[in-house]
Amino acid sequence: MTSDHPLRRRTLLRAALGLGALAPLGGLSLAGQAAPGGPRLVLMLLRGGLDGLGAVPALGDPAFAEARGALGRYAQPPLPLDNLFALHPALAGLHTRWGAGELLVLHATGLGYRDRSHFDAQQVLESGGERPFALNTGWLGRALAGGHNKGMAFQSAVPLALRGHAEVDTWAPSARPEPAPDLVDRLQRLYADDPALAAALARARALRGDRPGDMRGGMPGDMPGGMPGNMPGGAAAMAGMAAPAAGGRSAPAALARQAAAFLAKPDGPQIAVLEMGGWDSHANQVADPGPWANNLRQLDAALAALHEGLSTPAAGDTWRRTVVLVVTEFGRTVAINGTQGSDHGSGSVAFALGGAVRGGRVIADWPGLAPTQRHDGRDLRITTDLRALFKTVLVQHLGLPAARVAGEVLPGSASLPLLDLLRG
Repeated sequence: MTSDHPLRRRTLLRAALGLGALAPLGGLSLAGQAAPGGPRLVLMLLRGGLDGLGAVPALGDPAFAEARGALGRYAQPPLPLDNLFALHPALAGLHTRWGAGELLVLHATGLGYRDRSHFDAQQVLESGGERPFALNTGWLGRALAGGHNKGMAFQSAVPLALRGHAEVDTWAPSARPEPAPDLVDRLQRLYADDPALAAALARARALRGDRPGDMRGGMPGDMPGGMPGNMPGGAAAMAGMAAPAAGGRSAPAALARQAAAFLAKPDGPQIAVLEMGGWDSHANQVADPGPWANNLRQLDAALAALHEGLSTPAAGDTWRRTVVLVVTEFGRTVAINGTQGSDHGSGSVAFALGGAVRGGRVIADWPGLAPTQRHDGRDLRITTDLRALFKTVLVQHLGLPAARVAGEVLPGSASLPLLDLLRG
């Protein structure tokens, strides 16, 4: 069966290779390569609004216990950071990174947006704008634009944070079967006259070290169970090489291990984006074990997997060159609600970790938790703009000119200070 119509050929390729989610056609272009030995940045988006006071309780604040009620009581003792702050006991791996001087905590941080809509707040978080929908591309996408580095999202579609740069790839697990080698060879011949699709398929095969008639070449970071993992980007989707995910969904730690495998490659992405949902904790937040505490454990396991994967002998010094940012769109109310949870709030917490981070510190202009010290009498007040963290990483870690960051990547950020974040 043949057809010269581009849409027909794309439809055939999608069906034949068992695509779970084909990346946008822009992602089919050959991605540029990060400089060998260059810096790496991982952005972990926590969707739903992380309760920063639950993850990093301010135990030393005199108003904490009364203000939080049952939300401030833990099944196990919190893990101490300094005289004011501690970590939730489910974040033991992060506490280890703190002890190694590789975790920096930013508290009472957030966006200029204050209206508590998930949809609008996430748009601001990913676009890097000052208000919802002022920008329709992402701050990381704009940071990559014009260079030869590439980004990679570990999900089926390119998130807003990475949009604005054509050289962005996606990786997502799939339970679909692996294509037969003969079928792939036939498709390669069929697409010989389609530069974009032929290049994407050839790239996927080359990255795996495949020969014609052989789709079993391996690469570091293949998913367990004998099935090879997806290759980057549109090329990955084109090749359809994916491992089945347990229960139809890959655990955050499994995705983090795959991210580490790609980031550690000399020609791997400079920037990777992962995400976790489930942080909208309106009810039953106090239960441990329970959904909220279990989410923290999954986050902790994912961050530990990143560290482990980027610290292996094969990865060389990749961890030393890496910054991982963990951010959310807003925090939660200080007080517990009537369903033993917390509602949409303002200030939250962010984490910066990695071998490039001068950690073991909390950065916080602490506003206090007494009712008169809260935003609108209910929320942790924001005293550090989250975009100052983004700006610092872009300028000091990725080496972007400050003028370009203030004018193009994070418009309106010229007055934001650079934070004391990185090792000298």
